[in-house]
Amino acid sequence: MAKSKVKGGGTTKVCLPASKVRSMSAAEKKKVINAKKSAAASGKYKRSSKSNVKGARKKGATLRDWFEKEKWINVETGAPCGASSRTRKKKK
Repeated sequence: MAKSKVKGGGTTKVCLPASKVRSMSAAEKKKVINAKKSAAASGKYKRSSKSNVKGARKKGATLRDWFEKEKWINVETGAPCGASSRTRKKKK
């Protein structure tokens, strides 16, 4: 196996702009989620480009606009992107 500068499988979270997630079909969401989980499980850093999502970024928008001005959510859970995926048990 060829050496890579990046270690580990990265994250299994899939985050996209909320407007795009709402417009996706269940099959499209499942395809993107499964591609990311598969890549992480096999130790790859990035998911397959076959699962790229078209139309997520508005025409003419800069990369900065895309990240700062859009509300990003986790495709699988619907939670805000960057939120912890671990659930904590409350102490009694």
